[in-house]
Amino acid sequence: MADLLILLAVSLAVSAVGWKYFIYFFSLGYGYGVAALAVTMCIMYFGSLTAPTVALLALLFIFGIRLGTYLFVRERKSAAYNKILHDPSLKQKKPVGVIITVWLFCAVLYVMQVSPVAFRLMNTEAGFAVNNLWAWIGAAVVLCGILLEAVSDAQKSAAKKRNPKRFVDTGLYRIVRCPNYLGEVVIWAGVMLSGIGAGLTWWQWLIAAIGYIGILYVMFSGARRLELRQNEVYGNDPEYQAYVKKTPILLPFLPIYSVVKYKWLQA
Repeated sequence: MADLLILLAVSLAVSAVGWKYFIYFFSLGYGYGVAALAVTMCIMYFGSLTAPTVALLALLFIFGIRLGTYLFVRERKSAAYNKILHDPSLKQKKPVGVIITVWLFCAVLYVMQVSPVAFRLMNTEAGFAVNNLWAWIGAAVVLCGILLEAVSDAQKSAAKKRNPKRFVDTGLYRIVRCPNYLGEVVIWAGVMLSGIGAGLTWWQWLIAAIGYIGILYVMFSGARRLELRQNEVYGNDPEYQAYVKKTPILLPFLPIYSVVKYKWLQA
């Protein structure tokens, strides 16, 4: 438990960037927070590292740095995103209690998300019998998720440069409307898989499961916010209407085409 408190302290320190600008709790604090947790775990469990856990930690670091930097650069260079980011409603001063609650929620969630890797390292250090096969499988899935997210972001940036006023329906966006969010779902599914064969106890699996359910909620909540914005901008476009009726919003092969009506996803 002391190890989790160390990870939580690191997560709180990095995600504190949200005190400067509220949305950073979910963007820069998220990406760079995961990267910082990967580095911290590498230091804490240096003597217990194995090839697959090094791969997992390296991938989490790459994921966090890429995402955080991408969001930072997009904020600086994209006029459309800058307009959304600096919407007057987001600039309103939040009550201190709300800021503290969100800060704690995000910091705890990020630790829970990486916890299967932390528990694998923790249990290895404690001398538990650990099977590395699922760590390798998890790392492979994480890599696929990172590539999916990175390619999705690149394709959207390229499409918006060609035509800033049109919605994106090319490349991976032909499969789902939020392939970058799908990449996140895949990444953290890989992290969950890496916990198999690592001697996790019931309470360790409970923490890991809450973390995965939490990020699923965040991704669907993000998809809902995006859908609301796109409906407002492109709602009268017949091509957009045809696109949303045939393209799932987040998960391929599942006929979920809209989540607007699910107000419980509002975050």
